[in-house]
Amino acid sequence: MSKKKSASNGIVYSTDPNYSYSEETPQERDTLAPAEQRLRVKLDTKQRAGKTVTVVEGFVGTEADLEKLGKELKTKCGTGGSVKDGLVLIQGDYRDKVLQWLKGWGYNVK
Repeated sequence: MSKKKSASNGIVYSTDPNYSYSEETPQERDTLAPAEQRLRVKLDTKQRAGKTVTVVEGFVGTEADLEKLGKELKTKCGTGGSVKDGLVLIQGDYRDKVLQWLKGWGYNVK
């Protein structure tokens, strides 16, 4: 049995001769201005084998802009990290530095 998702969305058969499968495409939100963003910076160790990770969450905008923000923060901290599921993950405890940079760039940060 194939594990691939089909375009049928679970519909096996339709008696309507004019029926066609319509795929739902998720629409990306427009990126809000930094002053309108409400970001949260926290430290997380769950599901990471005890390693500390600084998490920035609450970004509203396109995936490309989130990637750009993540890359900028990783560069400023001089460390690795990733952008997943709308979160920016930075390896290590950089809460103070990230908070300072985000405020300097005009973001509302907690």
